[in-house]
Amino acid sequence: MKGPFSLQTRRDFIRTGVLGGALSWTVPAFLSNTFSALHAEAADAATQTATGRDSTILVVLQMAGGNDGLNTVVPYASDHYYKARSKIGLPANSLLKINDQIGLHPSLAGFKDLYDAGHLSIIQGAGYPNPNRSHFRSTEIWQTASDSEQVERYGWLGRYFDNACAGADPAVGVAVGRQMPQAFSARAPTGICLNDPQNYRFMAGRRTAGGSMNADEKSFRELNDAPSEEMENSGATIGAISGPSAHHGSVMDFLQRTAMDAELSSDKILAITKKTRNQAEYPVTPLARSLKLVAQLIAGGLPTRVYYISQGGYDTHTNQTGQQERLLSELGGSVKAFVEDLKAQGNLPRVLVMTFSEFGRRVAENANGGTDHGAAAPMFVIGGKVKAGLHGQYPSLAPGDLFNGDLQFKVDFRSVYAGLLEEWLKTKSEPILGRKFATLPLA
Repeated sequence: MKGPFSLQTRRDFIRTGVLGGALSWTVPAFLSNTFSALHAEAADAATQTATGRDSTILVVLQMAGGNDGLNTVVPYASDHYYKARSKIGLPANSLLKINDQIGLHPSLAGFKDLYDAGHLSIIQGAGYPNPNRSHFRSTEIWQTASDSEQVERYGWLGRYFDNACAGADPAVGVAVGRQMPQAFSARAPTGICLNDPQNYRFMAGRRTAGGSMNADEKSFRELNDAPSEEMENSGATIGAISGPSAHHGSVMDFLQRTAMDAELSSDKILAITKKTRNQAEYPVTPLARSLKLVAQLIAGGLPTRVYYISQGGYDTHTNQTGQQERLLSELGGSVKAFVEDLKAQGNLPRVLVMTFSEFGRRVAENANGGTDHGAAAPMFVIGGKVKAGLHGQYPSLAPGDLFNGDLQFKVDFRSVYAGLLEEWLKTKSEPILGRKFATLPLA
């Protein structure tokens, strides 16, 4: 994260930021001592890095479970597609045509509208060398930006926080979910997880005399703690793959735990959600709920640079057609509403959404009306300043061009990360990704 936005010291910033917003009698003495130590450490700091209040924002959307890219961005002009998918292949006349070769799944009307408006980029054939078909291992590879033979301790966004966000507010990264994603794992842990009730506890002093929740607590919990049935209906099982739910042994971890106890961040977030209103009509879905919250936090000026949300359910081994139709409809409708909300706020030019799934599916359908774990698949990048259109080359479906029945990737996903780091978050990608990747120009 390059470039100062003011001449505040970190001490002044903390005083006015998320963690400094409620320093009062509610803060334990040991937390105050920790802040004092940070103040002393930062006493000579003359500038503060840019924040999500006034700079660019990245929203990472995980399509967890391994989305079938072939039935998402459909190569309807390919005879090989229909030969491999006699049952689940989508008729050409049902698709939302992009050109005379490919079209979007009919449930992605929201994405087609964004594409036509110049707000959607389609990255074809994204993947990595020596692909792994394990949900857990491939998710780990995408979240850490490692080679398939390498185990990386820290996430790619965690390394971004370490390398480019020193002194930033702990809310520089926000994950909307029950656990921190592995992508956030960092040497100096930072970031907050919004709907983990263990991280956002309300103090006993704010309970009613009978011990029940007061209106503020009830409002916050309803906003940030989706019912378990809703989570199950979202198919979020694979979406729960994440990094450790708690980090150990760092000052930032200590600050995060104690700050949550003292309601510092939750007070700030509750205040934002009370004073800001969404300016678009969202579908009634778990994903839309998450994006509505992100839109409110952006509108309210939370200093977050990276938001992370997940939509689960894409592990379609059986009866894929109806399940994927529902999920893609939720995806397209929710993201379109989010874009409309940001546009009404005037914040759309500052926000990019990047989607990924840990792998695609096999080219051939299986006997159960579904598809099995595969390799390359499309990614989407959405925003007001995105370089819209098609990027990369659609992988060949010819049997002789497949690798063990899978599409061969055309774009290394780390080139997408490199492009976003260099051109959107304005930081050098090589220290974060471990080596130099060609940057895909997306913004």
